[in-house]
Amino acid sequence: MASELALPPLIGPCAIVLVLAAAALDLKSRRIPNWLTLGAWVLALPLQMTLHGPAHGALGWTSGWLTGFACFLPFYLLRGMAAGDVKLMAAVGALLGAGMAFEVALLTFVLGGVWALAMTIRRGRLARLRGNLQFMLFNRGRMDGEQEVDANDGPSAWSVGTLPYGAAIAAGTIGVLFASV
Repeated sequence: MASELALPPLIGPCAIVLVLAAAALDLKSRRIPNWLTLGAWVLALPLQMTLHGPAHGALGWTSGWLTGFACFLPFYLLRGMAAGDVKLMAAVGALLGAGMAFEVALLTFVLGGVWALAMTIRRGRLARLRGNLQFMLFNRGRMDGEQEVDANDGPSAWSVGTLPYGAAIAAGTIGVLFASV
């Protein structure tokens, strides 16, 4: 890892506690609560400012938050993940900074993608996945046009299943943190 990605000792454990709590809650209830993500945002700013000074800390917090948010927002807009996942990734970015947030997002996409594909195959929904991907690519993600799904089936028929993506974010975060030591 580059030296610019080195973290102060307190940041890594805070990020690990955050993502493990989010993963546990997501696995249990399929939700990542706002109190956890927003609380992490609020905690990360003074922490970053204390460790790096007011200007550099605020800049690091902002750039990390924006990076985490921007990496996951397109998937939320395409209905591929929930808002809690996007807010959690923004919180991870606020704690770890832009460089590590980007690395965490990339590793999370790989781990989450492999997990999602395995679950889709296990559930026998690979054909539905292919149809959904074609529909999103050629209809700009809208689910209100002409489609393969019968109009009476409703949105649940479009889904190939859900994943508690907070667990994938936790795995990606912990993987990047351990790779950086």
